[in-house]
Amino acid sequence: MSTIAQCLFISTLIGGSLISISANSWFSAWMGLEINLLSFIPLMSNPKNTLSNEAALKYFLVQALASITFLFTTTFMQMYTLPLMNNLFTMLTISTLLMKMGAAPFHFWFPGIMEGLNWKNCFILMTWQKIAPLVLLSYLVKMNLFTLLIVILSIIVGSLGGLNQTSLRKLLAYSSINHLGWMIAAMFCGENLWELYFLTYSLLTLTLIYMFSILSVFHFNQNFMTINNSQPLKLFLFLTLLSLGGLPPFLGFLPKWIVIQSLISLNLYFICFIMILMTLITLFYYIRLSFTALLITYPQMKYKTTSMKKITLTIPTTLMSFSLLTLPLCTLIYNCL
Repeated sequence: MSTIAQCLFISTLIGGSLISISANSWFSAWMGLEINLLSFIPLMSNPKNTLSNEAALKYFLVQALASITFLFTTTFMQMYTLPLMNNLFTMLTISTLLMKMGAAPFHFWFPGIMEGLNWKNCFILMTWQKIAPLVLLSYLVKMNLFTLLIVILSIIVGSLGGLNQTSLRKLLAYSSINHLGWMIAAMFCGENLWELYFLTYSLLTLTLIYMFSILSVFHFNQNFMTINNSQPLKLFLFLTLLSLGGLPPFLGFLPKWIVIQSLISLNLYFICFIMILMTLITLFYYIRLSFTALLITYPQMKYKTTSMKKITLTIPTTLMSFSLLTLPLCTLIYNCL
């Protein structure tokens, strides 16, 4: 695809999400979601890669099903005023939005599609494609048994699903499902909180995907053998992975800290216990992979060494240091205010 066509589809992709966010009716929101979907499909497709075409087809089928159900349920939600029927269609609408962004228990399509995409499309799918469904979900979500079950399922699936993964794309997919559970829980406490969580998650994901894209790695064993000649870069990369998991000294812990404090103020102790427990499981396999990469010396090919010297370390080092060292700065600013 030419650069002009990519810029055109990216602009309509952004425009579709903005239409959904600024819509004043459900039909306008649905129209923005459809524009966003039809703009992302050509970006996913690649004539030279059958996995990308398969991922684009799967994504289209799942999103088309969710869009049809969304239009159906929002139409009937406006027609029926009975509380029982209204609650039923509200739950169905929430379910379609959860399917659109890949939250559990509608996550069946997300890891498989991530595995067939390049890193640029993975970043778009994990961050920008979730903005419009999350904003629409924040209009409907209420603290009840259904949404609490969604939060628990997303966090459990995202934590346990990544235990035996060796593919970086699938690991980040399950990490995204886990973070979606935290974002939905943050919606109980206020709009600003889940937006802060989403911005922090997007920054950490951008840092990791930028490095993986530069190094052209897709599995952990490739990652171990690629950056042996740059020990600071290797250390920063895996510390950023721990920051994404929410290890306390790093920036990824800040939104989790605020969410836990807000949920405790709402007396949701059991939900907090489940969320913290599943986060510890996530950190377990992050730390296991990081220790393996940092403590064991792997063989290094000469052509990898020469190609690695050409990579400028300014941008990745800046992103990683920002994602690792910003938590003390944020707490200092908060205390000064």
